[in-house]
Amino acid sequence: MGTGKSKALYKKALGIMPGGVNSPVRAFKAVGGFPLFISKAKGPRLYDVDGNAYIDYVLSWGPLILGHAHPAVVKALKAAADKGTSFGAPSPLEIDLAELVMAAYPSIQKIRMVNSGTEATMSALRAARGFTGRDKIIKFEGCYHGHADGLLVRAGSGAATFGVPDSPGVPKSYARNTITLPFNDAKTFREMLNREGKSIAAVIVEPVVGNIGCVLPRAGFLETLRKETKKHGIVLIFDEVMTGFRVSYGGAQAHYGIKPDMTCLGKVIGGGLPVGAYGGRKDIMSVISPEGPVYQAGTLSGNPLAMTAGIETLKILSRKSTYETLEKTMRRLEKGLTEAAKKAGVTTRFYRAGTMFCTYFTGTDVVDWETAKTADREKFARFFRGMLERGINLAPSQFEAGFISLAHANKDIDETVNAAYEVLCGLKD
Repeated sequence: MGTGKSKALYKKALGIMPGGVNSPVRAFKAVGGFPLFISKAKGPRLYDVDGNAYIDYVLSWGPLILGHAHPAVVKALKAAADKGTSFGAPSPLEIDLAELVMAAYPSIQKIRMVNSGTEATMSALRAARGFTGRDKIIKFEGCYHGHADGLLVRAGSGAATFGVPDSPGVPKSYARNTITLPFNDAKTFREMLNREGKSIAAVIVEPVVGNIGCVLPRAGFLETLRKETKKHGIVLIFDEVMTGFRVSYGGAQAHYGIKPDMTCLGKVIGGGLPVGAYGGRKDIMSVISPEGPVYQAGTLSGNPLAMTAGIETLKILSRKSTYETLEKTMRRLEKGLTEAAKKAGVTTRFYRAGTMFCTYFTGTDVVDWETAKTADREKFARFFRGMLERGINLAPSQFEAGFISLAHANKDIDETVNAAYEVLCGLKD
């Protein structure tokens, strides 16, 4: 494929933006080469500035569950734009989207719209701290909850550690209020709550970890989080920014039968536009200003264009046939990629939750960040580049989830599987 125009644009961007991009993973540092610059997208495909087409499994990192430029969403956005792009005042659209979300997530009794997943998690934690009067929080290693200071914290050696900053610019004093534990380790979690439970405001978790690929919860792990947080008066927050409407219509909490105290959403509920939301029990959400003393605001929150895209997306998702179609497509991809790797003689582990998935180049069962790190990153990079050369766009990192959409047809899946087999044959163990 000719990619000269993308290469020239990237060279120009390097002098204008840090790393030439506006979000780090786009820079292809983990896979080599340079990023493609996209000119348009439609259905399951991206088209770059050089005219190349790619079957897309990134889908703007998850939100485009209907596919790119879905006709109903585009039509509604054009009509909405004619009425104004931003009001800075309440509109009926905010209520409409809120009611659709709450119908799918019964645990949400009140909701606040924001503009990103980071805003949602940051604000939910502030609400939990204000509600409980406590300062410390627990997160899990490998779970990414946005780039707010208190969440950019990694685990050190040992089973559990009080946080140290994972990025320069994050004050150590702030990070110390974040405790990081291993995902899927119920025993360590119980022990920590027995020691620190009275000082912990919230436990925040991706119920399916999508930011180190796709790591599923072990049986009983989420149930332990629910039981122990109730016991210690701690707010349980499900970060469903990625899993929301992806694992199922009601998200991971519906799929696994767990009712958190608060939920953070984003991606899909914006239908491709920047949106986030957090909500939960009425008593907790009532501490949010102007109803309560915990301040949180957003000039563009509830933006009419974003609300419109979300409304149209959720209307389509609410149809029973939508998830039946998505499930059939996902099963076809899962079977195809798994068999392709086996036939090619390459050891992999394939995991999926609803419409999100990941293929790890490892023979180890992936259950947490430590086991995810056993994956062969160089082998994945070669796989990624080979697939891209054949017109298949995957996330440019071994540790990112992939996604399917309603627009992916059987022929797209079959083309993907055939390309994967060709590439995998050159990666034999």
